[in-house]
Amino acid sequence: MAVVVLLGLLLSGCASGPAQPDPLRLMVPTPAGGGYDTTARVLALTLEESGLSGEVEVFHLTGQAGTTALTRLVHEKGNDRLLMQMGLGLVGSSLTTGTPSDIGRATALARLVEEPEVVVVPADSPYRTLDDLVGAWKTAPGLRAGVGSHPGGPDHQALMLIAEHVGLSPADVPFGRYDGGGELLAALLSHKVDFAVTGSAEYRHAIAAGRLRVLAVTGAEPVAGITAPTLRQAGYDLEVVNWRGLMAPPGLTPQQRGRLTDLLRRLRATPEWERALRDNGWTDAYLPGDAFARFLTSENRRVGILLDRLGIPRSDATPSPARTPS
Repeated sequence: MAVVVLLGLLLSGCASGPAQPDPLRLMVPTPAGGGYDTTARVLALTLEESGLSGEVEVFHLTGQAGTTALTRLVHEKGNDRLLMQMGLGLVGSSLTTGTPSDIGRATALARLVEEPEVVVVPADSPYRTLDDLVGAWKTAPGLRAGVGSHPGGPDHQALMLIAEHVGLSPADVPFGRYDGGGELLAALLSHKVDFAVTGSAEYRHAIAAGRLRVLAVTGAEPVAGITAPTLRQAGYDLEVVNWRGLMAPPGLTPQQRGRLTDLLRRLRATPEWERALRDNGWTDAYLPGDAFARFLTSENRRVGILLDRLGIPRSDATPSPARTPS
């Protein structure tokens, strides 16, 4: 009888096949509704629709300007089933909160996309052009802007660079910071802020529905589906572009890191990803592995210099280069 039971267990184990890997988890360091959330959910969906991955779980771990999730990531050493959505905003917040070295400890996988910012007003705003807005901004000290990123993040950087360019002191510009795209949209529509600087993809539906009017986009080229000039076309010699990518915990083997970077390389070649870029107004900015690690090191340096120039307090810590496999 014992032999029969043992044989049954063995056959059952053979029938079940090899153990399947744990699901891929994608951590978002900011609240729902913002640019990281949008990018992570589009990424998860395209990985699944293209057949490159099974179900991808997207979850949020917020706090400390996104650096709570970064701290979690660097403590998950060797875990190749956990990824984190990140980008320019996390570089800025890491510098302003004093945790820039954590980016250097994580494993750089790939930069994926670039996205311009947009300057938007409610549809009933009296400001019809960027010149209208800038004229009022320079003569009405109480004009209030809204941003969806923390100090040092892409929205905040773009706002302060525009202010500096038109002759305003960044330190004296009043602005409201809102967590997630939903809070900022509500502030715009209820006129708690007069205008906002935010990612171009986050409010595409509100723009298309006529609830918001775009006065300018901050990239080099106009954005398909958005009727608005670039800053340069509007007469302001300035360009600001956001970017987003993925990181993994430290301590991955070369094989683990290779599998993840290869997954992203193959995703980039799929029609599903091409459609995602087009639908969200993103530009392909693919930069894999070691090249992305070097880019992160240069971005830490560039953003640190920019924050100093704009008078935004930051940590004095010096980040180490993003980790590459030994």
